[in-house]
Amino acid sequence: MVQLEETTYEALLKTQEALADEIALLKAEVDWYKQQFGLAQKRLYGTSSEKTPVGQEEMLFNEAEACASDATEDTTDEPTETITYTRSKKVKGRREQQLEGLPIEEINYVLTDEQLTCPRCGALMHKMGVDTRQQIKIYPPRVVLEKLNQEKCSCRDCERNGLDSPVVTAPAPVPAFKNSLASPSAVAYIMSQKYVEALPLYRQEQNLKRLGFELSRKLMANWVIMGADYLEVIFRHMRVKLLKCAVKAADETPIQVLREEGREAQQKSYMWVYLTVRDGPPIILFEYKQTREGDNPKAFFLGSDGYLHVDGCPSYNGLPGIILVGCWAHARRGFVEALDALKSLPPSARKDVSTVASKGLAYCNKLFAIERDIENASTEERFAARLARSRPVIEEFHAWLLEIQPSVLPKSPTGKAIQYCLNQWEKLIAFMLDGRLELSNNRAERCIKPFVIGRKNWLFANTPRGATASATVYSIVETAKANGINPLTYLTHIFETMPNMKWTDENLDALMPWAENIQRDHQLSRSKSRK
Repeated sequence: MVQLEETTYEALLKTQEALADEIALLKAEVDWYKQQFGLAQKRLYGTSSEKTPVGQEEMLFNEAEACASDATEDTTDEPTETITYTRSKKVKGRREQQLEGLPIEEINYVLTDEQLTCPRCGALMHKMGVDTRQQIKIYPPRVVLEKLNQEKCSCRDCERNGLDSPVVTAPAPVPAFKNSLASPSAVAYIMSQKYVEALPLYRQEQNLKRLGFELSRKLMANWVIMGADYLEVIFRHMRVKLLKCAVKAADETPIQVLREEGREAQQKSYMWVYLTVRDGPPIILFEYKQTREGDNPKAFFLGSDGYLHVDGCPSYNGLPGIILVGCWAHARRGFVEALDALKSLPPSARKDVSTVASKGLAYCNKLFAIERDIENASTEERFAARLARSRPVIEEFHAWLLEIQPSVLPKSPTGKAIQYCLNQWEKLIAFMLDGRLELSNNRAERCIKPFVIGRKNWLFANTPRGATASATVYSIVETAKANGINPLTYLTHIFETMPNMKWTDENLDALMPWAENIQRDHQLSRSKSRK
């Protein structure tokens, strides 16, 4: 606090000014803490949606002008009227479409001879119709012991007259897991339950016990790691395909691994995700690493070039031969959080700053509105539309950021949102370079979400080997899902096929979820399951 040492008039004025400055500083600090508290409450209890409320930016932009397309209206001197007649067709309802193709089991309830007698006059009643109601039936999983018997034969004549007798055994597929109770379908089911349905192994253990079969979670974990050895071969083949694609994306999220050599259980490790974007087949690969350092993506993308969609994480900086494409969703999120933080301040303190944050949000919203208009356009059309419509918005937004930055507190949420845009500007405008690029890195965030949901259920990995196996399985099931393939049937197919084939590039190409034979078999299996 300021100390009152002199009593002269000039000293009192200086003291007053010092106190006023200190009060202003304290008010600014209190406002900052209020905003941080409001943001924390919003993250903890509020909705995660970042949609802009209707009417919020009307005072800054004409909404029709901001979001409408640039196409000119067709205006003619004389209006024309066209009258058409269409015959209405009976359209199947949602329930009929949902039930179409399902196998049908019919149960008939018939009247007995006694019940066919009229209760009033005793005459025999005639059949007038049937009342029908429908309900779906779901069969729970079953545990079945499968015995594979191979017939063996020997030659009696050789036994009597020769030195030895040849033995011939009926051919059978090579098992994926030798000397084990684990079948391809069993391991695929356990993997699917954990990595697709986010059901931890201890819950699977309980479910199997209720079905009448005891299978320890430790044994299931061993089966998962054994199966991941096959999937690692698929992973490496997919990585080669991914690195050849020109447009990719990346993201990362924490994971806790309890038993890492030289590290405490509380230390964060990271699960990285890499994926293709509008170029080549959908591929989504996960990789477990101990740190968030840039050496990890640098090693993964070694020998690759092209574009990489990222957020503001500095770990991706300096990747050789790769152009980084920033995320406008993160830029927009800064202004959304700034507006959320201002709600905790009194109206008099938020007015001017709210106008700034709303205007920054409006610029971002206009870019996203343009992207929605050209979402289904071709690559060339999208590139041309961005040059014509998005570039003027970007140039105006950049000029506004430079103009407004000195008047906004740098540590405030609004100041941070502005600084983020300026710091990331070269990456943010990189989406203008190619029509295949996207405005945000939301695709990568959506791809990493299944892992985040699973992490909330199983919380941590026990060992690095287990974390690596999890990354491999997530890679295979998420890539299968992205290609429209059922992960359970795909995993089963892999474990049945790989032990009985040579792992050449050609054969592995035929095992990829986007391969024609895999897609065809998937459609056939779906058709059979509905009959």
